[in-house]
Amino acid sequence: MTVRPCLSLIVPVSNEEAAIARFLERAGPSVAEALTMIDADAQAEWLFVNDGSTDGTEAVIAGRAARDQTIRLVNLSRRFGKEAALAAGLDHAAGDAVIPIDVDLQDPPEVIPKMVRAWLDGAQVVNAHRTDRSSDSPVKRVSAQLFYRLYNRLADHPIPENVGDFRLMDREAVDVVRRLGEQSRFNKGLFSWVGFRVATVDYVREERSVGTSKWAGWRLWNFAIDGIVASSTVPLRIWTYLGALIALGSFGYAAFLVMYTLITGGDAPGFASIMVAVLFLGGLNMLALGILGEYVGRIATEVRGRPLYIVASKVGFDEEPD
Repeated sequence: MTVRPCLSLIVPVSNEEAAIARFLERAGPSVAEALTMIDADAQAEWLFVNDGSTDGTEAVIAGRAARDQTIRLVNLSRRFGKEAALAAGLDHAAGDAVIPIDVDLQDPPEVIPKMVRAWLDGAQVVNAHRTDRSSDSPVKRVSAQLFYRLYNRLADHPIPENVGDFRLMDREAVDVVRRLGEQSRFNKGLFSWVGFRVATVDYVREERSVGTSKWAGWRLWNFAIDGIVASSTVPLRIWTYLGALIALGSFGYAAFLVMYTLITGGDAPGFASIMVAVLFLGGLNMLALGILGEYVGRIATEVRGRPLYIVASKVGFDEEPD
């Protein structure tokens, strides 16, 4: 009978063939240290989620799993994106504590023992806070800061700044997140929404060890929009207030024009003033429709009820996790 692991590491991968060996080599000692803190018989689970890789990532992980029963692999049928891959990892992780971590080693595994210590001290969610992001480009640092500020002003439940997916979650918190049925996933927001007892450990974000980031500017922009729309209705409420103000102003201006025409007979209408009004109101309407479209599009996604991801195959699973 397979012993239930105490600690699960969820590692989403997409075309990371060259990073697997280096990640396991560096993370192994830190995970071993964390396990000794938990119990003498504690075991770990290395759960890789292959998000549609087209290189040798699947073969490398499968080969490792054949030699090490603590390594497991979930292959998705195509690339669904990191948020879906992380959700697949949460669904298949069996540990009492779960830690999502990237294979590129920007989030150093040496932080894991500190997270486990905070968990053993009673925390159910342990956030890893980036105190130094100098390894990121200036554009990414500035855009990240602006995103956190904008998000926390708009969202119903703010998220901690400079905290990514790298964190520890107790089994109770994981089970709650798994029950959340959103198709448009913003995991940072979901992790914050569930609450529970939270602790924080600090670390310095490192340079990527190998390969290149999959998060280009356009993808980050879309990710930011998904996060705000999925976590807040404030943008819709803003347009309710703005529309009311414009309507009141229009009614007042219309009343002024009627009185002005009755008293003075009126002036010949000017082309410039008409065009300014038309373009201004037309631009506002198009912007408002765009925001409405973002929400309607996500409503359509939820109504379809399609699965968040599709599993093509698994490696290293003796039985389905509870």
